[in-house]
Amino acid sequence: MAPDLLLCLSFGCTVALKPTCLSTQFRRPGDYIIGGLFPFGMDTINLTARSEPTLVTCERLFVDGLIWALGMKFAIDQINNSTSLLPGVKLGYDIYDTCFEPVVALQPSLLFLTQNGTTSIGVLCNYTDYQPHVTAVIGPHKSDLCLVTAKLFSYFLIPQVSYGASSEKLSNKELYPSFYRTVPSDKNLVEAVVLLLNKFGWNWIATIGSDDEYGRGAQGLFLSTARNHSICIAYEGLIPTDLADPKAKSQLEETIQLINKTKVNIIVLFAFSQPAQALLEHSIRMGLSKKVWIGTEAWVLSDITTSIPNIQSIGTVLGFIMKAGTVHGFQKYVSDLFTSVQQDSYCQESIEFSHLMNSDILGTHCKQCDRISLHDISSMLSYSQIQPVYIAVYSVASALHRALGCTHEECPKATIRSWQLLNFMNTLPFEVNGQSFRFDQSHGTNTGYKLIFWHWKNCTLTYLPVGDYEESLYINESQIQFHMADKKEPTSECFRQCKPGQIRRIKGFHLCCYDCTDCPENTFWSIKESSTCIPCLEHQWSPVRSTQCYDRSERYLFWNETLTIGLLMLMSIIIFLTCLTAVLFLKNLETPLVQASGGKLSLFALFTLILLCLSSCLYIGKPSNNLCMMQQIVYALCLNACFSTFFVKSLEITLVTEFPWCAPTFLHWVTQRRAWLLVTLCLFTECLFCFCYLHLGPDYMVRDYKSLPTEVLLVCNTESWLAFALMHGYNGCLAFVCFLCTFMVETSGKKYNIARGITFAILIYFIIWIFFIAIFATLKTVLRSVTQIATILTFSLGILGTYYIPKCYIILFKPDLNMVDYFQNSIKEGPEEDSQ
Repeated sequence: MAPDLLLCLSFGCTVALKPTCLSTQFRRPGDYIIGGLFPFGMDTINLTARSEPTLVTCERLFVDGLIWALGMKFAIDQINNSTSLLPGVKLGYDIYDTCFEPVVALQPSLLFLTQNGTTSIGVLCNYTDYQPHVTAVIGPHKSDLCLVTAKLFSYFLIPQVSYGASSEKLSNKELYPSFYRTVPSDKNLVEAVVLLLNKFGWNWIATIGSDDEYGRGAQGLFLSTARNHSICIAYEGLIPTDLADPKAKSQLEETIQLINKTKVNIIVLFAFSQPAQALLEHSIRMGLSKKVWIGTEAWVLSDITTSIPNIQSIGTVLGFIMKAGTVHGFQKYVSDLFTSVQQDSYCQESIEFSHLMNSDILGTHCKQCDRISLHDISSMLSYSQIQPVYIAVYSVASALHRALGCTHEECPKATIRSWQLLNFMNTLPFEVNGQSFRFDQSHGTNTGYKLIFWHWKNCTLTYLPVGDYEESLYINESQIQFHMADKKEPTSECFRQCKPGQIRRIKGFHLCCYDCTDCPENTFWSIKESSTCIPCLEHQWSPVRSTQCYDRSERYLFWNETLTIGLLMLMSIIIFLTCLTAVLFLKNLETPLVQASGGKLSLFALFTLILLCLSSCLYIGKPSNNLCMMQQIVYALCLNACFSTFFVKSLEITLVTEFPWCAPTFLHWVTQRRAWLLVTLCLFTECLFCFCYLHLGPDYMVRDYKSLPTEVLLVCNTESWLAFALMHGYNGCLAFVCFLCTFMVETSGKKYNIARGITFAILIYFIIWIFFIAIFATLKTVLRSVTQIATILTFSLGILGTYYIPKCYIILFKPDLNMVDYFQNSIKEGPEEDSQ
């Protein structure tokens, strides 16, 4: 078939030899004016770049829209020539282009609302006596446009009868009380499609809609209806309506790829001709396998789709189209009209009629119509759906007939308000050529559907009727030749046997379609509960796609781990060095250096360092409540014993350097035997804090099931942070006091600075604690125990290296400095020399 639906015509094209005056045929004066909104054109120019409210025009002529407008003109001329419906009354009409765009349809809609005889819309409190420019409106065709215009006309209660809008939203009489339509709603269409799918047992399908009100609305209704009829949706998608968008191509390609992955054999397509054309072209180009395409009148009758190259390769096409009878005399009327519009006298008369309608306000914008010939539309006249337009005009005329109180002989000419027609349109049936019609409760007419089949023979397409639907669906299956080799219908069902460890993940809306999904970690699949993955118990784990759970193994720092062995070797080295230092100090106990360093207190501090290193073993092996408690107590007491010796020495330094006048009185309290009393007092105080720690809540062992995927982590947890802070905070306070007493002490270059060793040792303690807190807070594995051991060993090595090793160096390699002059009263004499 020739591509007659879209004619690429512009003002400069010359399709007919001589321009006609067809564009002036869409306005006629009359006693009552009926407005018309029809898509003469399509493809608006630069709509997205529109920055000023200028006139919007269309690039191409839409021939179907022209034929529909001629159908309205034919119906009104027929009524005006009738002597029975409105005798003595002449109907006028004012028909405008919509370009399929709401922004274009709004302009004539506003013109229809202007007060009769003016170009302004009155702003009133009460519009009961308001007389608009038109008595009723026919159109527009698309649901998108009707949703915009119907709100305007419903406010003024002007009857609006659409010949193509099928959106179920328009059935809402509260929002659109004056909206009517002469086509079934999408709800009826969806019911027919679902019955067709059930008839052939197709329950595994894909559905695609155009991204507009029609496509989204029809697809939404279909999805909800399919759910209730055990039909599974393998894929649902939308076709972009702005095909000029650079992203549109990639979206269409992705849609085809996803459909191909689902391996469905049935595709339900709710779309207008242009989006459908784009999708079908991409499916052919990308080599999509043959499918059964179920379509609607919006695209199955369109030459835009039927003229696609190699369209026969898409498979089988079935479509529901509205049942519509033939409008007798229309083709002859159009033929005569095309003959008349070529005559100058007829055109002059038409121009005069247009002037009576104030054509200078807003033209029809169908200049392309003047360059189209009868030959260009002749093939469309045979199957274009004219009856919905024809019935729409007659519904208004019948209501006007009753409102005026007409008889078969005459109609009294009276002022009729638009809202007065609604009562007669709602309640009473009307006849069109002997056939009775009535608007139902949702203001629609359900005339039923015909099921057609695309039958190709010698590259010629025939729309073959193969069934119909009103309240039930009838199909003549013998006339449908499917694309399969045996010409029988293909199967399209969803079922796949899942493997053990997998569950059925529903695809779409029903249990008949599902994906097999692996059970995730820590869940398992059971024959008794095959539809869900059962979580494992807390002490168990499972891998992905498992049929059972396994007990978690316990995880802690084992004695035979490489890391543990390395730490134990480091601990042994530190203990060995500490013991060597202790032996060296013991052998040189009476020397000035050892006496200045604390004498026997230094040996006691070295002994506590050995115990502190040995306490690292408490962090290795399987923890328990008692072990967790002992870790903190042993660490706190050993550290306190070491710091108490530093504390005594720091007080001695402070008395000598900061309070020399008090030194003779108090120095004996921090030296010799009374120094042990202070150490004992410090230890006793720490013991009290340890008792509070035990009373308020010691650390205890917990099982951590979340940190490790397959193991349970045994860790020590702190119950009372207050007790923890008191016990360790006391040691921190001792260290801080020692640091304050020693960090500013200076001696002469000839004397040994005992305070410097204590200062560095305390600094190392604080630095190590800062790093320990930062690292420990982020770890959730056995590395926490490693961090604690490393902290203890590093601190022990730090004290040994900063306080004791330098003194060992003097003993071993600088014995000449281990003299009374170098150590005795070194701290006392330093300030005196400096002050001289």
